[in-house]
Formats: sequence, C-alpha cells, structure tokens
Amino acid sequence: MRRSSSIAEGLVSPLFGSADVDAAVSDAAWLEAMLDFEAALAQAEADAGLIPAAAATEIAGACRASLFDASEIGLHSITAGNPAVPLVQALTDAVSLEAQQYVHLGATSQDVIDTAFSLMTQRALDVILADLSAVGTACASLVETHRRTLMIARTLLQPATPTTFGYKAAGWLVSVDAARALLNHVRFERLAVQLGGASGTLASLEGKGVDVAHRLAQRLALAEPVVPWHTDRTRVAELAAALGTAIGVAGKIARDVVLLAQAEVAEAAGGEQGTSSTLPQKRNPVRAVLIVAAAERAPGLVGTVYSAMIQEHERAAGGWHAEWETVRELLRIAGGAIHHAAVLLGSLHVDPGRMRENLASDGGLVMAESLALQLTRPAGRSAALDVVRRCSEEAIERRVPIVDVVRADPEVRRHLSEEQIAAALDPSAYLGSIEELIQRAQDAHYAAGAQA
Repeated sequence: MRRSSSIAEGLVSPLFGSADVDAAVSDAAWLEAMLDFEAALAQAEADAGLIPAAAATEIAGACRASLFDASEIGLHSITAGNPAVPLVQALTDAVSLEAQQYVHLGATSQDVIDTAFSLMTQRALDVILADLSAVGTACASLVETHRRTLMIARTLLQPATPTTFGYKAAGWLVSVDAARALLNHVRFERLAVQLGGASGTLASLEGKGVDVAHRLAQRLALAEPVVPWHTDRTRVAELAAALGTAIGVAGKIARDVVLLAQAEVAEAAGGEQGTSSTLPQKRNPVRAVLIVAAAERAPGLVGTVYSAMIQEHERAAGGWHAEWETVRELLRIAGGAIHHAAVLLGSLHVDPGRMRENLASDGGLVMAESLALQLTRPAGRSAALDVVRRCSEEAIERRVPIVDVVRADPEVRRHLSEEQIAAALDPSAYLGSIEELIQRAQDAHYAAGAQA
C-alpha cells in the first residue's frame, strides 16, 4: 500500500488546501527553505570576512534540496527534537573537510527553522494574497452590477428592512480589503530573518553578528529584526491572527452564500454546485461549505499559536515546537478557503427576480419601520409605533398585505394620504444612505489597490 507523502494527499486533505499553497508549505519546500538559510548564512559570513569565500561558495552549492531526503531527515530528527540538526549534519557531510568547519557557523537550530518558516510563509502568502485580490475584484464587480438590486436585509435570520445585494457585497468587499491589508503588513514587514546563536547573543560570530544578520536579511529579502526573537513570538502571533482573520472573512461570505442558496430562499448560488450521493435533485453549495468548515477550524489553530507565546527564558521548551504544524495548517486552510472563495464569487449566480419575490413575500411587513417613521411626524413616535404594531399583527393574523390593513385603518388615514402610504411602503424609497456607503466602499477599495 502506497503511503501518502504529500501534505496535500489523502482522503480529505485536498478539500481544504490549494495546490500552490500546499506546495509552498510542503516538506520539500520546508527543506528547501532551510537550505536557503544555510546557503545565505555562509555567503553573508563570507561577505563579512568571517569565512573564506571559497568555503561559502562550496556550501551554497551543496544546498540543493535534490541532494537530501526529507523523510530520512525527519526520521533522524527525533533525537534532536527538530529537523535542523540532522539536516546540518547531512550538509556538513556533503562538503569538503576544508568547508565543513564553516557550515552553520554561529547559528542554532531555531535560527534555521524560524527563518525557513519566514521564507515558506512569504511564498505561501504571495499565493494567498493573489487569490484574496481576486476575491476583492469579484466583490467589486458584484457591488457595481447589483448596487440597485433590491432584496431583504435579514437580522437574526429574520426579514428586517430593504437593502440591495450590491450593498451586501460592499460589506464583503470592505472586510476582504481589511484582511488583505493585514496579510500585506505581515508579508512585507513582519516576516523576519532569525539569527541569534545559542542564546540569542551571537557570541560565536566574533563581534560581527549584527553585520551578518543584516547581510543575511538582505540576501533572503526578509525583515531585519531589532534583536533575535527566539522567544518573542509576536511575529508568529500576528501571522496567525491575520490568517485567522482572512479565513473568517471568507467564512462570513460563504455563510451568506450558503443561506442565500437554500431552496426556500434561492437568491444566489455558486456556479459550481455539488451533487448528493443519494438525492439526484440536490445542488449543494460545496465550495461555500468547505470555506465555512475552514473558518470553524481556524480559531483553534490561532489559539494554539497564542498559547505557545508563553515561552521560557531564552529558548522554549515545547511552545516553539507547537507552532510548526499549527502554522503550516493555518497557511494551508487559508490558501484553500481563499481559493475556494475566489472561484465561488467569480461564478456566483444572483437571481434579482427571486430577491424581489422574497422582498414582497411577507406582504410588505418589511416596510413597517418606514411606515412608523412617516407616522411619527404627525402622530408622535409612541403613537406611531403602536399603530404600526397593531396593523402588522392584524396583517399577520389575517394573512393579508399590510397595505390592505393600513388603508382601512382610520388612525393611519387621519394622518397620511394615499400617496404618503404608498411612499412609506415602497422598498426602493427606503434605502437610506446605501448609495453613498457603496461609493465609500468602492473608493476605499480602489484606493487600496492603487497603493498596493
């Protein structure tokens, strides 16, 4: 029986990831990122005059992932408690006796792994941010197309007042842009090189440690920290929070789509719909469901990262180790959720006709607030609410449109004309500041795009 060797293989793993992000955080990618660190470290030390240039060139030449077996290194990592130790040993064995003394000079295992995670995350976030940009573009298109498409706003899952689908999509758009800004901040400012040596003092680099760290950061295109961050895990926590936020944003959109796609509502659905194993008539919102599932999982993973922040002195006893698989899984499910969201919104089918039908399905009760507002001016707020509440209850009891009750109500007719009643019960006339708010969302979106 063939064993699953990829992070993206198995019965359910492919459901929750995306091919490009899975590749960016795979074991092969992790191994390659650790070797990128070792090559850049040797070159930075040569640039700083610490080791011979020829030794740095030889070490960098040996830092090729194809020369090493990730599974074998993993098996040998149990004794040391991390994969950096057996990798460094394998790399040392791969170079000449003259170069061996310079392999991994001045670094510790955490320097290798933390920097490798920064590199892996950088590459994964590039994919996630591109997909998140596609989500934003799809939202912006929905905003523009449906800015005047009337529908029911729902609060506590019950009909509330009229809104437009474009305004709902504008809410999605603003949250997507906020999530993208958080991830951009982490990607370009918080992913840092790690170089501290045994206790974070760079003692074995002969007073050139800060210079080497600076050169290393430049070579790897990572941020240069003020000091080594072995047990300061704010960077990792920020990454987890930003990923959790992005997944949550996608989850909110997906939850809305799941609810809109219900047969009883049928206002919107993804272009790709799954089928049932037993019910041939069903069209399941599969991508939206998978996004919601990722959003259900994310808080626990983020919580683990936050718990792992409480680390001991200069080197953690377990907290650091707890981050590895947790952060990789967060990156994976973020990649999957955002990719699914891009496909879902890019193929979303919106049914304005059904939205109008649902808006009218309660006989105009969604306009009760508007009617009460119209009555408040001549009758006073308390009296207006009492009258509209009474008319609403009668309409519900008799199962007739509220307009029939209102037109026959003497208290209403005493204060409002036929034209005023019609205006108060017109959904398109009770949209408040929607146009201005939509424009604000669009302006903010395009301004953010121009700055990116």
